[in-house]
Amino acid sequence: MRILHTSDWHLGRAFHRVNMLDAQAGFIGHLVATVREYDVDAVVVSGDVYDRAVPPLAAVELFDDALHRLADLAVPTVMISGNHDSARRLGVGAGLIGRAGIHLRTEPSACGTPVLLADDHGDVAFYGLPYLEPALVRTEFGVEKAGHEAVLAAAMDRVRADLATRAPGTRSVVLAHAFVTGGAASDSERDITVGGVAAVPAGVFDGVDYTALGHLHGSQTITERVRYSGSPLPYSFSEVDHRKSMWLVDLGPEGFVGAERVDCPVPRKLARVRGHLDDLLADPRLARHEEAWVEATLTDPVRPTEPMARLTERFPHMLSLVFEPERTPEDPDVSYARRLAGRSEQQIAEDFVAHVRGAGPDADEQAVLRDAFDDVHADEAVREVAR
Repeated sequence: MRILHTSDWHLGRAFHRVNMLDAQAGFIGHLVATVREYDVDAVVVSGDVYDRAVPPLAAVELFDDALHRLADLAVPTVMISGNHDSARRLGVGAGLIGRAGIHLRTEPSACGTPVLLADDHGDVAFYGLPYLEPALVRTEFGVEKAGHEAVLAAAMDRVRADLATRAPGTRSVVLAHAFVTGGAASDSERDITVGGVAAVPAGVFDGVDYTALGHLHGSQTITERVRYSGSPLPYSFSEVDHRKSMWLVDLGPEGFVGAERVDCPVPRKLARVRGHLDDLLADPRLARHEEAWVEATLTDPVRPTEPMARLTERFPHMLSLVFEPERTPEDPDVSYARRLAGRSEQQIAEDFVAHVRGAGPDADEQAVLRDAFDDVHADEAVREVAR
């Protein structure tokens, strides 16, 4: 069985001020063409179909078009909700849509109920694990403390229990939307940290032939059988070095055989340039970036006059301008944002406590802060689901 693994479409999302709907429509066309060209037997979409819980109408229309085109191929598709999706909205009409071969899995309670597809060697069981917000599903899975590893482990226990009841030789594929240890993040993913921990070990998915992951936007291999497809389009300049692609996965009679990447069409290359404004305008080596989407970081000690307009004359597709004057870290003018760069909410709060009272929080106080942040994130998740 040949499977096409994709995820993180983020329909409705823009890239800085550029509307990406045309590029997203181009990707859907590429997906359909890939299914035909490579004789794909099943498509899996591992979450974040939309960019937000209530997507714009144009994004919904594009998704509707994608569903029709996938159904017309008569190639089964299995799709889960991600942390950007509203699981309830995405799952509306799932039973009816399933009759057309598009299987939406958005209910955590159905983790252990597979979509069964068959080839010449028997059944392949596809288990859809939608994004599992720990605070919302801990009761469903009977875990004592809300955490990503605990709820995913409980969900996978259900998968393995069901798989044990299947005919010998039944192969298995899991779709999951999570941050797995060893994965490289980018700036365009929404933080899903709970209890100070976002990542779960790849060993959680032991016992299945292939795990099709979503959430991280870079295509990457965690283990041979655990992979991220990444987003098909770039959504931040931190993805400048990404190769946007999908995984073409083959299962043989004994399980996983191999996987190869199929590149996705990208509307325009990304480029990051850095230096003094006059150098960026004159450096002949930067000519290769003149048709790219560009983020420029200016290091001039004094902010130049009209830098965006001047840079746009050379780089017509300038989208982002960052100022990082050449100063020492001890310089009082170093921006607050730069001082906070790369620090978690927990670290920032602990630094604030240390600043106002002269000593950082002890272990008990750290736990109080962590629980407070978790409660806020859980409340945000509840309100997102209720919208």
